[in-house]
Amino acid sequence: MNFEQTWRWFGPNDSISLEEIKQTGATGIVTALHQIPVGEVWSTEAILHRKKIIEKVGLTWSVVESVPVHENIKKRKGNYKQLIENYKQTIVNLGKCRVDLVCYNFMPILDWSRTDLDVVYKDGSITSKFEARAFAAFDLFILRRDNAEKDYTEERIKQAEEYFNNLSEKQKQTLQSTVLFGLPGSLQSYTLDEVKLAIKEYAAIVDLELRENLYYFIKQITPTAEEAGIYLVIHADDPPWPLLGLPRVVSNKNDVELLLNAYNSPHNGLTLCTGSFGADTSNDLVEMAKSFGCRINFMHLRNVWRNESRDFIEENHLEGDIDLYSVMRELILAQEKRITDGRKDFRMPYRPDHGHLMIPDMKREGIYPGYSLFGRMRGLAELRGMELAIRRELKL
Repeated sequence: MNFEQTWRWFGPNDSISLEEIKQTGATGIVTALHQIPVGEVWSTEAILHRKKIIEKVGLTWSVVESVPVHENIKKRKGNYKQLIENYKQTIVNLGKCRVDLVCYNFMPILDWSRTDLDVVYKDGSITSKFEARAFAAFDLFILRRDNAEKDYTEERIKQAEEYFNNLSEKQKQTLQSTVLFGLPGSLQSYTLDEVKLAIKEYAAIVDLELRENLYYFIKQITPTAEEAGIYLVIHADDPPWPLLGLPRVVSNKNDVELLLNAYNSPHNGLTLCTGSFGADTSNDLVEMAKSFGCRINFMHLRNVWRNESRDFIEENHLEGDIDLYSVMRELILAQEKRITDGRKDFRMPYRPDHGHLMIPDMKREGIYPGYSLFGRMRGLAELRGMELAIRRELKL
């Protein structure tokens, strides 16, 4: 039994077609109904329409990524109860349509953050990076967030100021648009005023309160997921540390233990993103794969180079600081145990998460950062070969 190999597709507007995806060897599609506003119910009609498009070319809608969590749920304010009911109904509708795996995240405001989306890699391909001093420069001198200086050391502030003073006006604008780039697939970004307002709305929400809001949400939706036959898998914070004065609550092993124990069920699980967790040098990805193997139902496999200063660059899949071979080995052992135990949730799909922009894609319009065809196809081929080698080593 192999892992299901999947591919993220942003729907009919994606510049990469389902026919092209099929030729990569992937059999499952990871997608979402991005056209539906956050907080509204996904109807069975809309779900089945998307499913039919995918199945027409011989692929399967394997994972929903994501059903977004509305900011009012994260803050537990306003109409959050109705929004949770809407979320439950979407889960029910997905279950009726036999789409049984839902990925989501609980990051305040920004879904992910980078400081440069056009890094020229050593082989000439294009990748992305997060540079701590650049992000601090944005926070302190472009956004000018209230009391931002309290979140940085004197040395970091000095580094950020020097970095900022050496930027041209065009480079400052590029840094701003990069940091404020919105959800993957949406091509939306926030203005500075919108970010400031959103941050102010979180002013009274500290780490503990955001955690409690997450656990409340999990306790509300997981029973519905159990009845609908849906497996929920939360994604890590990206990057896995506080940004813009906002707390992060899915960043390390302890965070994962707390949220899994908030509602102890196979339907309350984890998306193991090796790149997001792996950006923090203190996270042991092999140990996390071993510890949480029984609750990991979806994997984002990618690699990063990182350092103690909280800088990281997205590497090729089999290069970088993450021991993906040992991570995958632990995941394979976890899958075999599920099969032996007679569990139904043994599918454990993975996707090549992000990929460098390579020459054949450089003239293709509309590619989202990290979601090229050839870069991810290379990653998928490498991961597929590595999985085969491990299974032969284990005689599986």
